[in-house]
Parts: sequence; structure tokens; C-alpha cells
Amino acid sequence: MNRRTLLIELLGLGAAAAATPALAGAASSGSRSVELPFEPLPGPIPLPGDGRTAAQQQAFYSRIAIEDRLVLPEGYRSELLFTWGDRLADGRFGFNNDYLAFTPLADGRALLTVNFEYVSPRVWMQGYSEATGETLPFAALIEALAARGGSVDTGSLAADDPLRQPLLAVASAAMADLGIGVAEIAQGAGGTWRPASGRFDRRITGLSGWRQPEQRLRCSGPAAAVFRRSQRQGYDDGLGDQVIGSFANCAGGQTPWGTVLSAEENVQSQVVERVYADGSSPPPAERPFRFDGTRLDGLGNPFGLAGNKYGWMVELDPRRPEQPAVKHSWLGRFRHEAVAVQATAGRPLVVFSGCDRHGGHLYRFVSEAVVRDPADPANSRLLERGRLEAALFNPDGSGRWLTLAPDTPLAPLRPSHYARFDLNQPTLVPNRDRRQPGAEAISSDAELTAYLRQHRTLADLYPGGGEERQGAILIDAHLAANAIGATPAARPEDTDIDPRTGDLLIAFTASGSDGDGRADPAIFRGPRGEASWPYGWVMRLSDGLQRGDASGFRWRMVATGGTPWQGGMGFANPDNLAIDRRGNLWMVTDRSTSSSGLDVFGNNACWLFPASGPRAGEALLFASGPMECELCGPCFDSAETTLFLAVQHPGETNGTREQGATEFQAHSLEDRDGGRFEQLRQVPLGSNWPARAPGRPPRPGVVAISRHDGRPLLG
Repeated sequence: MNRRTLLIELLGLGAAAAATPALAGAASSGSRSVELPFEPLPGPIPLPGDGRTAAQQQAFYSRIAIEDRLVLPEGYRSELLFTWGDRLADGRFGFNNDYLAFTPLADGRALLTVNFEYVSPRVWMQGYSEATGETLPFAALIEALAARGGSVDTGSLAADDPLRQPLLAVASAAMADLGIGVAEIAQGAGGTWRPASGRFDRRITGLSGWRQPEQRLRCSGPAAAVFRRSQRQGYDDGLGDQVIGSFANCAGGQTPWGTVLSAEENVQSQVVERVYADGSSPPPAERPFRFDGTRLDGLGNPFGLAGNKYGWMVELDPRRPEQPAVKHSWLGRFRHEAVAVQATAGRPLVVFSGCDRHGGHLYRFVSEAVVRDPADPANSRLLERGRLEAALFNPDGSGRWLTLAPDTPLAPLRPSHYARFDLNQPTLVPNRDRRQPGAEAISSDAELTAYLRQHRTLADLYPGGGEERQGAILIDAHLAANAIGATPAARPEDTDIDPRTGDLLIAFTASGSDGDGRADPAIFRGPRGEASWPYGWVMRLSDGLQRGDASGFRWRMVATGGTPWQGGMGFANPDNLAIDRRGNLWMVTDRSTSSSGLDVFGNNACWLFPASGPRAGEALLFASGPMECELCGPCFDSAETTLFLAVQHPGETNGTREQGATEFQAHSLEDRDGGRFEQLRQVPLGSNWPARAPGRPPRPGVVAISRHDGRPLLG
């Protein structure tokens, strides 16, 4: 039975929407664990730990209604701290808040560092006037661009071209809503946190330093030599090693010495991603400005931004707003979506990161010098010299690190490897014609063998010497890692260090393909051996460096996404991770709300995996987000009485929800005994969060979640 037929039959049963219980308010019939102070939310599908019999699962889940709000367990509350448009420093709180970092100060005050990743055009346009008190010529610009084919290279426009003014107005406003923010907060008598503007408030936008050179970011490591060189194959922005702004800021992490690392992820939407062999970038004209109401791309084009200066890990000290932020090139340039720092006295500094793309890699940076004191601010200098490595996973649970260095031999994964799993996936490597930027797709083993006769090491692909050659490799890290045989991974979205064991936990959000890359099916396989698995995993990796094995590691999957009847734990697409002091793992999900194949999982959510007690290792639903949003950046205050969460892009698919805008979905589910049954689900279209008033545009924002009694979240 297809979904449409099922829906018609279910609707024909005659139940009115008003008779459908709201899922969020439904009580669980399962018994409460004595180890937890809350009853997990039931979720939209039957879960192994929901405490219901098969018959009870069928009765409970046959008809449900999803709500457009942040749903929490009984006994917990959420306070809205910030929303898009709030005043912050010399600018505003940006759009699509993502990663959050908590930095305590004295006297009940603290700093919250926030990433602002991208603009969702539909929601951004609908709410812009309300959020900012200003207007922009959206309609006129869309119409004018449509008449010119939908996109334009701003550099080709005459100074008096009528398109220039509205284009720059919209592009500048969008860039103002991206980047990084630092906001001061204070704790009241009741223990709740509130905004408290102070001297540490700060905004780094996509254009910081464009008009005021003193606000430019700096670059450390070998890529700076590439930026400074006078002769190059590609584009010169005239700024040397200085950098304008930061954008596409997604995940992040904190260092033991108090700084924050902010990851630039999907920069390819706004600037040219591919580079030449010497690390220089093609001209901005290759990524023209595009805006049609559903897409807003090429924001770097109007400002002549060089693409090779974006896609880095950015370090800033939230307690020193006068200090420039730094892009550390030894951490590599790729679609950063994770960072975890391991600082042990007497050992090198280690930084793990992931590239969030199909076939992206897991990376490890190892400093040249050792850590003396993990809390010493001078440790930032350790990020300026070292080596970058990419992970090679073996099916037996072992692995080793491959160094991105000129003398590393080439050993790309062969197309025949995928063919053994009935998959057709070309191997992407740096273009064999080193006068051409970007990648070459090789479709056969014979062709790859010919490529390897021409190029044997990374030195053959990246000319020059010294820092300039190493810098070019780091700028082109993804293709360089492909070339040396690093394992194509399943979109590594976050990395976090388990404080109890020192192990690395990694969220792999999905195994599939975007045409350019695909995860290695020998490593990333579904519960029944599926070569593609769109629901993701959490991996535990024990790195050998802390035990004297500089190049090896062990790995195993510890949580698998998917429905229980598929062999999963009930969640889909793990994203950001956080580990509390007790070792409990908190995870938020990022399933695409535009993919009907993932609709069965309902709204994106926050899950808890207890580290001990009778429910240790189970996936327990702690919070469910508003419609069409993603929950991001879980972090705690010092006492772990508050969980901070970013609510990103509510209403992204359908925009502002109007009165009564609802659809019915039909899903075929399985109870715990394998019995099939049908579910009728009532789902709001669009969002009004946080206002919850029909017709009000939704806004991204940050919430503080705590218990009503003020006790620790899980105490």
C-alpha cells in the first residue's frame, strides 16, 4: 500500500482532527527510571524503551498530532534568551544560530558564544522587517535578477547599473546576519539566565574588516605564505594574509585554556571552493550572486572575497574582544563541522575535526611542541605548527592516520571498491592538469593507474616548496586526503571527547551520495549490511596517541540511527554532541525537513544516552523542536543546571504558519512484536516559533532549559 492510499484510508475512518491527541502532551505508560528525574518524551514512533506492550504501542501511536513548540519533559522549562534581530554589540544577533559555548565569568555572569551559519531566504524575508525594523528591496531585486538569468557577477556591473544598489543592500544585510557573536548573560536569584549587555559583547560578521581594516581576521600557519605570495595562478584579493569576516559558522568547540573554535562549513555556497595547485583561488566571478527567494548564494561575489580564505577553523577569545580572531591553517581547509581538543600535559596538543560532506574525512591535528599546562592561554601558539592527518578506517575496527605532507604517497580508493557493493562512484582527485583548479572524477581502475604513474606523492600535485607547498596542500585538504587514500566518511558532523575515557565520540549524520562523494560502504554499513544508510551513527574512537601509538586507533559504532524495526534506535541524523560531567551523552538531530523519506521521525530533537543506571546506553528523547527546525549546539552552564540549545531555521520549508495550516501524514509502523499498523499524523505547516501566534514570522533563537526546582538537569 502506498502512502497516498494509506492516507486516504486512514482519513476515511472518520476521526476528526480535534480527536487526535497531541503527542507532546501524552503521558507515557512506561515506568520512570529511578536514575532519571524525568520521564522521556514518547516521540512520534514506538521505541524499545517506551514501556508499552505491543498492543499499547498500537493504541497510542495510531493517531498523533505534532506541535509547533519546543517540547520538554514534565518538570522542565525553557526561557528564550536571544532571537534573531536582538541588539548585540555594534550589530545584531544573527540568523540561524548554531554552535553555543558557555564561558563563566565572576559574580554570576557568563559569556555565550554563538555561531550564525546561514540565511534561510524564505523565513529571512518574511521576518526581516519585524526583526530589524528595516526594509529591503527583496521583490525588486528578485525581479531584476530574473530578467538577467537569475544570477550576476557584481564585478561586471557598471558603477551606475540600477541593479548594484539593491544587490549590495541585500548582500550586506545577509552578511551582517552571519558569523560569530559573543553575548554576556547573568544569572538571576532563581538561577535562570538572562541577557545582560556588557563590555565583552562582540560581533564578527561575514564582512568584518570590509570597511574597518582593524577588524580583519588573521591567518596562522602555512596558508598565510600562500596568501602573501606575489605570483599566483589565480585571484589576488590584495589583502595579503589578512581576512575579511567569517561565515558558514556551524559547529565549534572550546579549548581548555578558554578560547572558542568556530567551524566554517558550507562556504562553497558563497565563494569559490576549488583551488589551483598553488592554493590560490579562481576569481569570484565563478560564484556569481544569486537570489530568487528560495536561494541566496554567492554572497562573497559582491565584495570580491577570495574563496581560499574560507572553510577554516577560527579561534577567538570571548574574554578579549579587542583581540583579532585567527584562522588556523594547520587545521586544514574543508567543510568543517566538528572540533574536539585534547590537551594533556607533556604530550602534543591534538585537535579532531570532520568534513561534513558525503565522502568527507575525519582529521587529526597534532602539534609540533607539547602542552605544558592545559589551561595556559599560550597554548594557542601550538596551533601554529604541527601536522594534519586524515583517518583511514579498516573494516576490522582498526585504523591509522595519514599525514597531509608533500612526501606522502598517493593511494586513492579505487572505483572497483565501490563496484563490489554494486555502487557506481568515481574517485575524486586533484585535476591531473595542474593548470586547472579543482577535482577530476576518475571512473575506472585503469584510468586511476595511469593517474598514479603521472603523480606519485602529494609533492607531484602541489608545486613549490616549504610553507607555500604545505599551505597549498592544507588549502586543498579534502582532495589531498582523497589522493592519499583517507577513508570517505558518512558526513562527520561533530566530535567530542569522553571525559571518563579520553575516547573520541563522532556523529556521522548519513551515508549516501551527493554525486561527488560517497561514504565507504565497507565501513559505514546499515544494521543489515546496507551500503547506504541515511540515518547515521555515533562512533567511539580510541586514539593511540595518548597510549604511545602515534599513528593508530580503534573504532566501533555505539549507536545507530533508523527506526527500531530497521535495526536503529529511533533517531535519525545525529548532529551536535555534548557530554556532561557524568559522562552522559546528549545529542541533537538534523534530519532534512524537506525529505519525505525522513518524515516518520518527526521533528528534530535532543536525545540523552545515559552513561550509567538501568537505562544506560538507551536513546531517550529529552526535547522535541518546533516545526521544520534543527536543534543545535547543546552546552551546559558550570553547575549543569541549565542546558542551552539553539533553535535553528524554524519554518524553513513552509515559512510562516497561517491559521489552520496543517497536513495529514500516513505512516506504516511496527510495534515491539513486529506487528504492522498504520498511523495518521497531524502536522502543522510552517512555524510561528517563538511567538506561537498564527501569521507571525518564525525566528531562530537560543533557549535556556532548566528544572522548575532549580536542581541539576539530571541530579
